[in-house]
Amino acid sequence: MTEHNMSDKREGRFSYEGLDRVMHEKARLGIMTSLAVNPDGLLFNDLKDLCSLTDGNLSRHLQVLQEAGLVEIWKRFQDRRPQTLCRLTKEGRKRFMDYLEVVERVLKYARAMEEKSKKKSDASLKAEPLKGWNST
Repeated sequence: MTEHNMSDKREGRFSYEGLDRVMHEKARLGIMTSLAVNPDGLLFNDLKDLCSLTDGNLSRHLQVLQEAGLVEIWKRFQDRRPQTLCRLTKEGRKRFMDYLEVVERVLKYARAMEEKSKKKSDASLKAEPLKGWNST
């Protein structure tokens, strides 16, 4: 049975268990995306600017991602100034790609259902109006 033949009324049909909650949060999704397109990693301040986060917010989100094994963080001094480099781990990159596959399936299914609904709606608009409903 394909996804398109599944009943939308099945319990939990739209719970999307495959959407990893660690990555699904808006700021962390931005961090993961930024790091995914920069495989050599990004300096903390560059990542902060790309994601429009404060130092504290970025630090906290990186901590969550690091604890989940998705990012690795290195610290060093250059010209007596601290630098922090952030990069996806091998596991983080794999899990992010898996996450994107789930998102793609969700979007594909939603688009297909929207098209199906639109065709059904267009056909019903050509038929008689629903009884008891007034057109506005």
